[in-house]
Amino acid sequence: MSSVTPKGMLFVASDINAEDEADFNAWYDREHIEERVRMQGVISAARYWAVNGRPKYLGLYWAESISVFASPEYAHAFQNQTAWSQRTLPKMVAPTRRIGEVSASVGQGSGGYVATLPLNKPEDPQALTDRCAEIGAHLSEDLGFVHSYLLSPVDELSRPLPQEDLNTRRMYPIFIIESSSARSNEQALKFAAQALDSRASDAARYLLTWKLSATELA
Repeated sequence: MSSVTPKGMLFVASDINAEDEADFNAWYDREHIEERVRMQGVISAARYWAVNGRPKYLGLYWAESISVFASPEYAHAFQNQTAWSQRTLPKMVAPTRRIGEVSASVGQGSGGYVATLPLNKPEDPQALTDRCAEIGAHLSEDLGFVHSYLLSPVDELSRPLPQEDLNTRRMYPIFIIESSSARSNEQALKFAAQALDSRASDAARYLLTWKLSATELA
């Protein structure tokens, strides 16, 4: 098991048309997740389905550091997608792909429910990090709380997927809350949205479908 605290993340959210959904899920579950988790420095990947808000699908990929996503191995894989990936990526509807640093981490582990709260770009990034840590500490008093953290995307690494709207593409930070129950997650998101300068209309809540860790691979 890695002794390194994960500090890098790839965040991918997308909708998919109904006629493409079965193949999209098969691609994610039977090829793409394992392919990425096998890369050096990637710790785990998890998939989620929305229970409130959109997009419908979310993937979170944890790495030892953000440099994993800047490595020659990752760049080669991104630029030389498999045949299945080349067929699937253009079918993703309004995707969001962000790679960034993880900070303001409170708690540990993964929850069955995840809330994503986009924030406005801060004038003082460190002040936002400190504020998110304070909010995480408050949320941790609830027994359903598992983990909260701030994802700060890096523009040059967050290369867009084929169907991402470049006219509305912004590198907003994202506050993420993981919980063990739907009720705890909903209440935590409501509190965080009120406490932060948030884009609450873009918030969403998700249910974990499955997760793969590098330590599970032969």
